[in-house]
Amino acid sequence: MQEKAKIFDKAGLIKHDIDKALVALKELQQKFPFVENLREIELLNPDRLFRINPDAVGDFFQTLEAIFKPLKYPVFNNTNIYRNARLQINDFKQLLRITVDERKSLAQKIDAKWEKIGGIDQDKTIALEIIYSFNYENKTVLPIFNIQHLRHFSNNTTDNFNESTKYSSQGQECEHFTAELLKNKNNLPITRGWDNLYFTRFLYETYPPPDNMPLPVNNDGEKKLVNQVTDEQLDMQGFVKLLCELQKQQKITGEEFRENRAIWMQLKPNDREVLVIRLKQRLNSEITINDAPKSQPIIRRKL
Repeated sequence: MQEKAKIFDKAGLIKHDIDKALVALKELQQKFPFVENLREIELLNPDRLFRINPDAVGDFFQTLEAIFKPLKYPVFNNTNIYRNARLQINDFKQLLRITVDERKSLAQKIDAKWEKIGGIDQDKTIALEIIYSFNYENKTVLPIFNIQHLRHFSNNTTDNFNESTKYSSQGQECEHFTAELLKNKNNLPITRGWDNLYFTRFLYETYPPPDNMPLPVNNDGEKKLVNQVTDEQLDMQGFVKLLCELQKQQKITGEEFRENRAIWMQLKPNDREVLVIRLKQRLNSEITINDAPKSQPIIRRKL
């Protein structure tokens, strides 16, 4: 690794990308000083996560995306997750509290109940980005958001690499390989002083994982990564948008929103279509959740 590090980024072009990412990282910490003041988490306005009427990504996730864009990380369409973070803001705030808690280990932060926010269980990249961004200054985290990549880099930079170790959770595995890579980094004088972002870029450039395909080029000649969105993800986004419209028109409550989203995840495709039809019928009806007589309680039920 030492010989490869000596010839890395001689022109300083990658260092330029890293500097832009670090500026965005500082901007996030200034806008959202959760580490210094937990009260800032309690005061977090849902519009800063995702705005509605019209739909727009809030500055929290905009700034988060800006950190990793110069590093040419994959660009994901996370609008569905952003919207869910707004709708489940109390759950999201609890996860933020765990993220900045110095008493929690990296494994505990990764293994927190991120799946409470719909969509994060399918793609935990956002959770790992948030954990990295608010723990950056303690220098014990790396912006590597894929366990296979962590294992691959450890295998290529560690003597006597042992792949037979068993882990009881995803967080423990991530924590182990992160510590292994940081130990390798700090063992070499040439890489010891590198920023962890810069070291991570070195790993991806020098030891590209087998699943890293060549970057496609856009019309401006700039390379970028494009996420492959599945049909199920697109269907899920459409379904959540329908639920959002129902809630906006006061046709369902927040509780019914969560219930129906959970039901949709468990149904087969044909049954999902039936659920969508029934929800659209409610959307087109004139009845709202406030229309029940005051003397009678509104019965909450799954559609």
